[in-house]
Amino acid sequence: MSEEVKNNQEYGADQIQILEGLEAVRKRPGMYIGSTSARGLHHLVYEIVDNAVDEALAGYCTHIEVIIEEDNSITVKDDGRGIPVGMNHKAGKSALEVVFTVLHAGGKFGGGGYKVSGGLHGVGASVVNALSTWLTVEVCREGKVYSQSYKRGHTDEPVKEIGTCNPEDHGTKVHFLPDPKIFEETVFDYDTLKQRLRETAFLTKGLKITLKDTREDSHHNHVFHYAGGIKEFVQYLNRGKEPLYEEVIYCEGNKENVYVEVALQHNDSFNDSTYSFVNNIITPEGGTHLAGFRNALTKTFNAYARANKILKDSDPALTGDDIREGLTAIISIKIEEPQFEGQTKQKLGNSEARGAVDSVVSEKLTYFLEQNPEIAKNICEKSLLAQRAREAARKARDLTRRKSALEGTSLPGKLADCSDKDPKNCEIFIVEGDSAGGSAKTARSRATQAILPLRGKILNVEKARLDRIYGNAEIKAMITAFGTGIHDDFDISKLRYDKIIIMTDADVDGAHIATLMLTFLYRFMPELIKQGHVYLATPPLYKIEKNKGVWYAYSDEELNNILVEIGRDQNNKIQRYKGLGEMDAEQLWETTMDPERRILKRVEYDEEYASEIDVTFTTLMGDKVEPRREFIEANAKYVKNLDI
Repeated sequence: MSEEVKNNQEYGADQIQILEGLEAVRKRPGMYIGSTSARGLHHLVYEIVDNAVDEALAGYCTHIEVIIEEDNSITVKDDGRGIPVGMNHKAGKSALEVVFTVLHAGGKFGGGGYKVSGGLHGVGASVVNALSTWLTVEVCREGKVYSQSYKRGHTDEPVKEIGTCNPEDHGTKVHFLPDPKIFEETVFDYDTLKQRLRETAFLTKGLKITLKDTREDSHHNHVFHYAGGIKEFVQYLNRGKEPLYEEVIYCEGNKENVYVEVALQHNDSFNDSTYSFVNNIITPEGGTHLAGFRNALTKTFNAYARANKILKDSDPALTGDDIREGLTAIISIKIEEPQFEGQTKQKLGNSEARGAVDSVVSEKLTYFLEQNPEIAKNICEKSLLAQRAREAARKARDLTRRKSALEGTSLPGKLADCSDKDPKNCEIFIVEGDSAGGSAKTARSRATQAILPLRGKILNVEKARLDRIYGNAEIKAMITAFGTGIHDDFDISKLRYDKIIIMTDADVDGAHIATLMLTFLYRFMPELIKQGHVYLATPPLYKIEKNKGVWYAYSDEELNNILVEIGRDQNNKIQRYKGLGEMDAEQLWETTMDPERRILKRVEYDEEYASEIDVTFTTLMGDKVEPRREFIEANAKYVKNLDI
């Protein structure tokens, strides 16, 4: 694809197309970058990086360098062709100035600059410029260095030649400082950028991306360079799991002007971790390319299993769920004009993508299975085990439903339900232990607050199949209370409570129980998290009494502030709460359950970091010890209030 671009396309000043002006960006920044929070701030970096990645996709850029400077400004350098600096005749000014001052201007709108583009999904350099206090750009092209600077989107001066460079050198350097008048926060998070840039490097085989942090006390430095591309991405995602076979299966091909790359490998887990991308941009809701992949996978494995007598003629076919149990897969396609569906534009709609992915995967996968019969047999046998477990889970589910119908109620006996039947007004506290459950039942507002006490630690679903999950009493109680069903049966319209609040002790065991519950919700009811229904309660760590006054502190820092305020006297009585059970009903209500005074932490799910979230759950809750040890060593410095 890149050779074709090189041979047939001219990339000069007149390939920069102008669509419309830049007036509204500073007035309504959220329309262009999603938000003015930390997420929008980091989006600025991705826009500039994506422009450089487009050069890599076109076959011209091999290295991108991103630097967080000491003043929290950002520098992005690339060794692409360099943005054209000649006169754009439609605009009557330099193409470089057009790119940075005109909204929706660039080489991606049919002007012949790019075959495919990731940047087109975003909003471009002009928006970054408009939302920056200042921005400077330098271009090295044809032996000369050109520069232009801007303040809040307006040019300081015309494009000027500032020096010479080696005629062999070429590239663009953009340096900008986000505007504090626009953004709620202007401090960049190194780990957020690291995750996104790592993913970008995986998806662009051979591209080297360097990330440096030059701020005081930081000085991090990472280099991402993956010759194996998405094959290495799959290995990275599987590093906390035990692969079923060593080799990553790789399918690549061109069909109907769609370039298809797929990498997959099964592991010993029970989850399907499949991620799809179009022109290097994640498509969280999938679309036609994902549908094509799933169809090819199901069809090819069934055909192989029948032909090799692993499935007898009388046996039912394997379902997609059976074959995808324990699968990690990356689907990455490049397409000239991607079309997106849905409100959030996160689902690919191009019909040709389905056929292209189906065709490439069917052909390459069939060949791989025939050449590797041992691997093929292992996958088929794991799929058959999944099929049996699915059938056992169905029977357990049906039995539960029949019992519920006969008993006339489907709610678990230990649930203290609320009297209001409008889910919008209701919340359920999942409480650790019977003693805390008793206090919570006494403390609650009976109209709107339901209490479900759980005994001990629930099943770790990261290490269990569906049949065991349906057989676990504590999990079954949660499923029944929520009302939505799980997995394929999940229906959010049947949710009985607007807020699901996990309330555990403020200690290591409590944190572990909360993590087990979040793992269950993430794997089997992810929409509850995505739609903002899951919360963590925040019980206090300390109770401070002096004379007749009572204060509660939720952190060591807050305790210290209270003691500074009231004085550090001998007669201060400080109680460190080890668990919810140590509080009486009145204290539990006023500190943790009263909507007027409590602190709730909403559990949020960011689609952009889906693969990293998956890796974190696997690392923390899976079987492999080494990745967990590495994670703990790397993150221990962030832990507060840890009792040892």
